[in-house]
Amino acid sequence: MAGIHGGQIIARALKTEGVDTIFTLTGGHIVPILDGFVQEGIRVMDVRHEQTAAHAAEAYGRLTGRLGVAAVTAGPGVTDSITALAAAHFSGTPMLLLAGRHFIRQEQKGGLQEMDHPRLVSPVTRWAGTAWETARLADYVAIAARHAFSGRGGPVFLDVPLDVQADMVPEDSIDWPRDYRANQPQSADDETVATTAELLLKARRPVIFAGGGLKPHRAGALRPFVETLGAPVFLNGAARGSMPYDHRLLGNRARSLAFNKADLVVALGVDWDFRTGYGAKINEEAKVVQVDAEPSRIGWNRAADIGVVADPGRFLVQLGERAASYGRNNVDTWSAEIREVEAARLAESQEAATSDDSPMHPERFASDVAEFFGPDSIVAVDGGDIVSTTARRLQVSTPGHLLDPGPFGTLGTGPGYALAAKILFPDKLVGIVFGDGAFGFNGFEFDTFIRHELPILGVVGNDGVWNNIKTFHKAFYPERLVATDLGERPYHQMVAGLGGHGSFVRKPAKLTAHLEAARESGLPALVNVRIAETFRASSNYAQ
Repeated sequence: MAGIHGGQIIARALKTEGVDTIFTLTGGHIVPILDGFVQEGIRVMDVRHEQTAAHAAEAYGRLTGRLGVAAVTAGPGVTDSITALAAAHFSGTPMLLLAGRHFIRQEQKGGLQEMDHPRLVSPVTRWAGTAWETARLADYVAIAARHAFSGRGGPVFLDVPLDVQADMVPEDSIDWPRDYRANQPQSADDETVATTAELLLKARRPVIFAGGGLKPHRAGALRPFVETLGAPVFLNGAARGSMPYDHRLLGNRARSLAFNKADLVVALGVDWDFRTGYGAKINEEAKVVQVDAEPSRIGWNRAADIGVVADPGRFLVQLGERAASYGRNNVDTWSAEIREVEAARLAESQEAATSDDSPMHPERFASDVAEFFGPDSIVAVDGGDIVSTTARRLQVSTPGHLLDPGPFGTLGTGPGYALAAKILFPDKLVGIVFGDGAFGFNGFEFDTFIRHELPILGVVGNDGVWNNIKTFHKAFYPERLVATDLGERPYHQMVAGLGGHGSFVRKPAKLTAHLEAARESGLPALVNVRIAETFRASSNYAQ
């Protein structure tokens, strides 16, 4: 029987997992791994910074429901990836970070980039280990995948010494694992489903709230359930896009009011964290049904009257079937009340959204950008205040196709997320909405887009400041602002200089034309838009 090297074993095991693309920044400690991917026909996408490779792996997982994979070299390659691992950890996204490691014979001898990586990454992974035996590499991949898809899901880490990667073993000496992890969504028991359905039947002011624990590949059950119930629905984080943007029951400006008046809240994969007021905005008299695949999320910060450990998408199917048999509850008056508030609050922002003032008001920027991308694009949002303003108006209407940074609040996610999206959906318009601060993190990945001929379209809301942070400084030390200003910078010229399309916009009336020209160029493009600095009355830091 012919021999096979460790890198090829890893690649073949990942191919069994359904992986067809990996993201990497090359390095000496992973050469056999990369060779294995080539031999097994797995696409290799190389980037300019390991953080981007790992962000791309996370987005691959979010968009497909399969295991996203990044491969990085030892030492600095791993440390450069930790921010992205943390983002995936807090978002609950299955992904694998593969890393090189020094030779076994160099252990504790000061080999090049020698480091005990698993100890370093263990706080932000579900599992972290080292593969010590070439013949067991497929088993190590299976172990990692099993942990990655446990509960809500999360990142895992496996480093492989260079000699373990390069060693040859007979193919017949390898035990190739099969059926090694759960492949069915977790259901709730019939009694729990029946009890929840009865609560829904009695409720007069129910609210449906879906968060990142409702995975995109299982979110298809949300719309029929909401329409069966007829109740208002709100979306948070990675759940955005799970309902059509213009659906009559979808709200995004009246959530606090709806919570305050609700008599029942059905929370699907929701974190009661700073983004949701720690659950304190919900009416104290309301019943809360909390459904999550992650047991530790149940009852966190807000008591759950019914706490259900189950896949939220599967629970929706079960509950929808039971609720349909009961008939629809009459909540039309309640839903109409929320729609009226939504319409009124949208109208309040329309003056700014149609203003011709220059510099452009952020609401005008958000409105025009949202209209340009429309409902069928995939959009990564990368920034602070610009994300808060723009995400509220984006029209993305496919589960998972609005790629936000998640609860860790990471900047620099956009290029990696967009890279994965364009690889998976080459015929779709893929965009990135940047804050000017966020662009500085991984904006040079436009070189990656250009090298790989990926026409991704970025647009920067450029107010020349760290606006969210400046707000915080002003609230506490108004006379001593420190490191809050960036100034107006020609980011578009960098993209044009690399061989892409770049343009700068000052006048609001010209933004749409610039966006259309960027798309028509057929090149990776960046439209740099001068917007007004705005003082926000509140900050996440103060919550």
